[in-house]
Amino acid sequence: MKRKVEYLPQAEEDIFEIYKYILFNDCREAADHIFEKLTENCLNLSNIADSGHCPRELETVNSDQFLERHFKPYRIIYEIEKSKVWIHCVLDGRRDLQDLLERRLLR
Repeated sequence: MKRKVEYLPQAEEDIFEIYKYILFNDCREAADHIFEKLTENCLNLSNIADSGHCPRELETVNSDQFLERHFKPYRIIYEIEKSKVWIHCVLDGRRDLQDLLERRLLR
């Protein structure tokens, strides 16, 4: 089932922050490449959203409404709602995400 992909404002900000970090710490080509690949992976969820898995940080609080897919160290956290996929976060998986995910997703 093909679904429409929507970004929450915080997820858009996450992608922009990742882009800025790579731009200032590496080069424009690397930042552009990661931006394109993250966007592509998010948009691909329109066809493969059901293939994600529950983030391990949220398993401990029994929240299975959120799923995730990975691209390199980045984690795309999303929710399926009928004909839409809502992108909630795009985060660097090397960070400690337990508190961040609980604050953002389980308010």
